[in-house]
Amino acid sequence: MNFWLVKQEPSKYSWETFITEKGTFWDGVRNYQARNNLLAMKKGDRVMFYHSVVGKEIMGIAKVTREAYPDPTADDPAWVVVDLKPVKSLKAPVTLEQIKSHSKLKDIALIKQSRLSVMPLTSAEFEIILEMGKTQV
Repeated sequence: MNFWLVKQEPSKYSWETFITEKGTFWDGVRNYQARNNLLAMKKGDRVMFYHSVVGKEIMGIAKVTREAYPDPTADDPAWVVVDLKPVKSLKAPVTLEQIKSHSKLKDIALIKQSRLSVMPLTSAEFEIILEMGKTQV
């Protein structure tokens, strides 16, 4: 199993909306590195859902339920989406400031490649964030 983080502004699509809708396809990615990360996602992979711009915190955990297929919102077939389903809200959302201050997360992509909307996490990073969020999966 692989681990990922996806970012979205809560004013555009929030964790609460994701929970209410019980899942979505992750569309609108127009960066090649982020697209390649979507292509690498496999069914069952775990995904952390991060509120960007406002809040700047990891809200919960999702899982990939369908691997990459053409993005229905794009005119170019090179762009893809994956289907995601919520698994669990973090008991305590984990803020960007908390992540930046944790010594074992100093190399996390969220800090190193802050503009990337879909990024890999190591299993160790995933576990640390779960612990910081007082959550077990």
